[in-house]
Formats: sequence, C-alpha cells, structure tokens
Amino acid sequence: MKSDSLYVMYGNNDKEMILEILNTINLSADIPDKNSLIGIKPNLVLAKPSESGATTSPQLVEGVIEYLKNNGFKNIIILEGSWVGARTSKAFDVCGYSSLSKKYGVPLVDLQKDRSVSFKVEDSHISVCEKMTKLDYLINMPVLKGHCQTSITCALKNMKGCIPNKEKRRFHTMGLHKPIGYLNTIIKQDLIIVDGIIGDLNFEEGGNPVQMNRIIVGKDPVMVDSYVAQLLGYNIEDIPYIEISEQLKVGKRLLSDENIIELNKDNDPMTIPKSRLVQRLGNYVEDNMACSACYGSLIHALDRLDDIGYLSRIKNKIYIGQGFKGKEIKGVGIGICTKGCETYLTGCPPKANDIIDFLKKEF
Repeated sequence: MKSDSLYVMYGNNDKEMILEILNTINLSADIPDKNSLIGIKPNLVLAKPSESGATTSPQLVEGVIEYLKNNGFKNIIILEGSWVGARTSKAFDVCGYSSLSKKYGVPLVDLQKDRSVSFKVEDSHISVCEKMTKLDYLINMPVLKGHCQTSITCALKNMKGCIPNKEKRRFHTMGLHKPIGYLNTIIKQDLIIVDGIIGDLNFEEGGNPVQMNRIIVGKDPVMVDSYVAQLLGYNIEDIPYIEISEQLKVGKRLLSDENIIELNKDNDPMTIPKSRLVQRLGNYVEDNMACSACYGSLIHALDRLDDIGYLSRIKNKIYIGQGFKGKEIKGVGIGICTKGCETYLTGCPPKANDIIDFLKKEF
C-alpha cells in the first residue's frame, strides 16, 4: 500500500469490510516477517460500548486479528491506556475485548500499568509506555469522532493512550496540540484503520453517536487526520496538532481527493437511535432514504454551523436521500441524489466542510 493513498469502504458490517480492505491492500506484504510483534491500538478511552460513539468496534479489531492469523502472524497484542480516572481493565471487559482476547489468544496490555521511557523532542521530554517501543509493527485503530478540546480525535491523538497517566495530565498543561505532535515523532504508526462506523458528534466520551458507515485505511497519520477533519466539518488550520505534526515531518496532509480510493458506495440508512441533539439538528432536514454516510456528514455540518451561530439562518428544510432521485424540488439538496433540487451540492457522500461552505452561500 502506498503511503500517499487512503482507502475508504462504506457499510455497516465491520468485520467483513475490514477483511476485504486488508486483502485489497495486501497488508501481509507490508509486515517485516511472520515473527513480528504486532500491536493493535484501539480507542478505549473509557468503558462504553462502540455503539455509544466513544470506542473502537471489537468486531473491527476481530477482523484484523483474523486476517493476521490467517496469514501466519501469531505474535499479536492489543494495547491501550484509558484516560485518567478510568480503568483500562474495565474498558477491556465492557467494550468486548476480554472475550476477544480469550477467543483468539491475543494478550491484552494495560498501558496504565506499564513502565515508561523518556525521549527528548525539540524543547521537551516526552514519556512513552515502554511496551510501545518493543513493537515491530503498529496498527492504530482510532474512532472517527469529535473532541471537546481539540475538535477532533483520530490517528494522531489516539497515541495519547500510549503514555503514562502522569504524562497525560502534563499534556493538558502544555495545551495538548504541541505534545501530540511531539509524541508522534516518537511512535511510528505503520497502519491506521479508522473506525468510522459510529463516532460521536462532538465529544470523545460518546453520548451523541452519529452513524457514518465507513472505514478509512492509510499509512500516514497526518494525511488521515487532515481528511477526517474535513469529514467532520473543520479546516486543517482548525486543528493545530495536524499542522504541528506536519512541520515535524510526521507525515503530509491530504492535498487531493485523487489520493482517496473509494472501494464502494454507501447504501445503508441510519439504524442507531438518535440522541436529542441529533434529533434537533435533524429538524432542519427532509430525509428520504438517506444513506448514513451522507446523512452523517450533514449532521456534522449542521453542528458546526450551530457552533458558529449560523444555524438559525436556515429557514427551509434541506433535502437529502435516495428517495429524491429523479424528482424536481424547489429547495436546497445535499448529495448527488438531490440534483433535481433548485440548487444542490454534489458528492456521494460530500464532506461536512464542503456542506458548510455550500449552506453558507445558500442561506
């Protein structure tokens, strides 16, 4: 797999999807040898199931483990350190990882209990859990979701689970963005698998889950996060740690959609219950058989518009969904299915930041 490409697959069958992607990119050819120590780093920030929008789907991780074992890789571990105040061991149990460990014989490593190693980066010293330095190949599996302080959390910020609790507290006193960039000069991510099936709208702890029905796979964490920022309605400049990481040569931002390889299109509607916030944002939408990927992008865009005080300017319903194909509609549409509207934004699905720019012009 090329380092300047991102693979995207849509759907809601986590395990089946990731197996198809890993076979497509021929992951086994990228791992040094069959005896390599392979670490899988999910996002288990706290003990909540993936349906909450907070944590990585265990079915997605199961697909990765199954692929690796089927291709002769047996030396696999799952590593995580939940946030300060939460117990990783409880998160392993509640999130389905303890049963996954027993089923496949894959050890769980609680990084909250690990020793640390100090590294000098620029003007700082950064402590990293020792076990992270022993890996031959790291598979980072973050969740596509918002964050209350850094706006988004994905590939780069997910590495914060690989430092001791004391260091996590210090990162906050340093403003998060710079130390996240520094940390990613120390820990090399070999493959990133973003769980974009269900992620939270704007909070890392879950509570407002949005079904986005996608998996994103890449090798460059800066490229992944620059793409994810756009999906969630942000410009790269809104997320300082992306720019800092790029300046530190951790990776390069996504410069062209030509680097995005979509393996299919989403046809699945949203199936999870809507929180009160998502319901309120949905009041601005006229939905007729909208795919989750498209609808999710619109919800993220509306939430960003609400943040900047622009949402109240939208006085008419926004049309979205396959049910509007071939229909002439007086109004504004989102997605290629609504090209019969007076004005519409193309895309299948469009990114949230493109939706924001479009709606600002229309209302």
